[in-house]
Amino acid sequence: MVAPWFKRPSTLPLVIAIMALLIIIVGGTIRVLDAGESCPDWPKCFGGWGFDVSEDEQLAWYESNPDEVDSRGIDHSYSTFEIFTEWFHRLLASVMAIPVLANFLIIWSRRERYGDGLVRTSFLTGILLIVQGIAGMVTVKQDNADWSVALHLILALFFVSILIWQWILMRRIEGKKWPMHEAPAGFVAKQLNRFITLTCTILILLVLGAWVAANKEYNAGCAVGFPNGWPQCHGYWLPSLDGPGIMVQMFHRIGAGIVGIALIVGSMRIRESALEFGAHKGFSRCIDLATGFWLLNVFVGGLYIILAKTEFPEFLSLIHLIVGVTSFLTAMFGTLMLMSADLVGDDDEE
Repeated sequence: MVAPWFKRPSTLPLVIAIMALLIIIVGGTIRVLDAGESCPDWPKCFGGWGFDVSEDEQLAWYESNPDEVDSRGIDHSYSTFEIFTEWFHRLLASVMAIPVLANFLIIWSRRERYGDGLVRTSFLTGILLIVQGIAGMVTVKQDNADWSVALHLILALFFVSILIWQWILMRRIEGKKWPMHEAPAGFVAKQLNRFITLTCTILILLVLGAWVAANKEYNAGCAVGFPNGWPQCHGYWLPSLDGPGIMVQMFHRIGAGIVGIALIVGSMRIRESALEFGAHKGFSRCIDLATGFWLLNVFVGGLYIILAKTEFPEFLSLIHLIVGVTSFLTAMFGTLMLMSADLVGDDDEE
């Protein structure tokens, strides 16, 4: 008898991955609200464990802790909701330690079935969670410096990817038979490196985008509106790169275009190769979907700049992050499935 999904050990890493994605979205919301310093100390928040801190209490705490003064000045205050988003972000990250520990203990207790490899994988997720917590502390101490925000995101995406990898392997051991559990050897030999390369390029641009968004100088490197702000920059297709804001902004835009072209060409090549070797269409569909999400994200990014007048529409920045993460995870899923697939056929068939 097949165990229901809520009783399967493989469900736990998937649940943890969903929790991690929720934390990424909450983190993006914090940036949209510009509430990254709404809990200036760590692990406490204005010296306490709650989030309901009045303006007077905030001011009193800053006066007692002058080294922790907000980058916008001692008079800057946060609403209860802004503080709550940062507080809730930390709470989710802390609570996640419980299922991560349970995940390791379950795999360890059933290591004869799941193998030492999955024991090490589940242990690695615990190490990554600790590293992510340290990165979060550094982000707070550095007043949400752009590089720390980008580091925080890349660690979170690695964390989610490893959990998805564990889930795929556990489902195979539990007897789940997916068509993508097998792949022609010739197709794997010819396309695996392309899958990995495309997935890594999406990740690099995604992290670069987080770096740009976290730095106001980079974010406003070009003008706003259409067409002077987007697709042009200050009314030029190739503006002067005088100043880090324009340079980083243009690097991000050109990189996004290059990745988009690589995805379009790569998806065509993968689809042709899948037909040639008889590989399941799910592999090519993963890259097709990743490409579609990436192209959608280019449109969202452009709309973010075009609609900016007195201020940027930050809700579009959050959508930009979500769509970018979706593109990456779609490509990553296809890559992980191809890496774990049983090889069928003869390499010489090609």
